[in-house]
Amino acid sequence: MNSATVRNLLARGMLAGLGAGVLALIAAYFLGEPNVDRAIGFEEAHAPAHEHEVEIVSRSLQSTAGLATGVLIYGIAFGGIAALAYCVALGRVGRFSPRATALLLSGCALLAVYVVPFLKYPANPPAVGNGDTIGKRTTLYFLMMVLSVLLAIAATILGKRLAPKLGTWYATVAAVAAFAVVIGLAFAFLPVINEVPADFPATVLWRFRLSALAMQLILWGGFGLLFGELAERLLNPRPAKAEDSRAMAAAPN
Repeated sequence: MNSATVRNLLARGMLAGLGAGVLALIAAYFLGEPNVDRAIGFEEAHAPAHEHEVEIVSRSLQSTAGLATGVLIYGIAFGGIAALAYCVALGRVGRFSPRATALLLSGCALLAVYVVPFLKYPANPPAVGNGDTIGKRTTLYFLMMVLSVLLAIAATILGKRLAPKLGTWYATVAAVAAFAVVIGLAFAFLPVINEVPADFPATVLWRFRLSALAMQLILWGGFGLLFGELAERLLNPRPAKAEDSRAMAAAPN
């Protein structure tokens, strides 16, 4: 793959990331923000009067312009990174079309980067979590994410090496099983964090986590569909129809 193609895919990846970010922004605003407001209301209702802090940035600004800026910038950045990963993966993960490769890469990345860490350390709304342990919780989450990504790469390599001996199907099953076993061990041995207040509404917590998961599904799924279409058009341009070619040849100059 030459440098011009990589640049074109990078630009298309960032554009697809922006488009997917718009979709994720809509989901975050309508699904996530109401639960954030409920969690903030719970936190304020249970905080002592002298601990109420003055807002540096208003809540209305946070939930509109601030949310849009964060999600869209994240979408563009993640789209560029995903496009570069796509350049490496294309043709190395199987004989898939550019569109199918984009969807496969998005699905696997969603699983490794977000879903697996989420299952061990799910997202929490405001009022959930001890401020004194935020450093520990952040470290454990990123450790789980890095471990998941590295194991996903290792499982892909394992599957490729087993394929000539076992066949594609059994090699894939073996690689997925190995990934699940090692991830299961990580789940068992890494510390468990449970800092949800006893009286925190379970419905708010559940809905917040579902909305966080839905946002990521929309972001990664939207990116896979948009980028797959753009990559397909770049790498496999549709040939001109024979009728159009003959019509152009017959047209007077």
